[in-house]
Amino acid sequence: MATAPYGVRLLVGAAMTALEETRRLPQTVIAYPMTIVSQLAQLVMKMQQDVADLVNRGDETLDQLFPPKDEQPEWATFDEDAEDAAVDDDDSQTPRNGERLTEGRFALYSTGEPDTREEKPTGKASSATAGIVSELDYESLTLAQLRARLPSLKVADLEALLAFEESTKARAPFQTLLANRITRASAK
Repeated sequence: MATAPYGVRLLVGAAMTALEETRRLPQTVIAYPMTIVSQLAQLVMKMQQDVADLVNRGDETLDQLFPPKDEQPEWATFDEDAEDAAVDDDDSQTPRNGERLTEGRFALYSTGEPDTREEKPTGKASSATAGIVSELDYESLTLAQLRARLPSLKVADLEALLAFEESTKARAPFQTLLANRITRASAK
């Protein structure tokens, strides 16, 4: 059989493809809106990328032609400038050189040295207080560490720790934690 001319083969192939697509049209017509939307979104994103590339190229060219100046406008302030300008030694709420805060809202995580308000233990009750304080190494505990140890303590130990806290550092979060635990343990 002789081969048909190229144009005839092209027309027959196009006609068969059109016929097959027409037969599949009822099933694929449902997906056309989503296909159109996704192709449109792809086109928009591609255009945005192209515009961004052009802007970047323009920035590079302008930086080469007109190098940026290193001077800072008078109205611009940065954190580094504020830290250099504010050398206030009496501000106890600003940690310096990695030191931890021991006052204010950050006292929850502090393990600072005890204040000078510490009283000398006297009598039987004070020796019990000193015993539980040294046994737990209470003065070096953070609030989270103390909270973890509370379930294993007796009410008398909790009261001794609360009395010790009130007579030394008097940190409100520690006092509240101990008082709440005493209340719960006493209710059992």
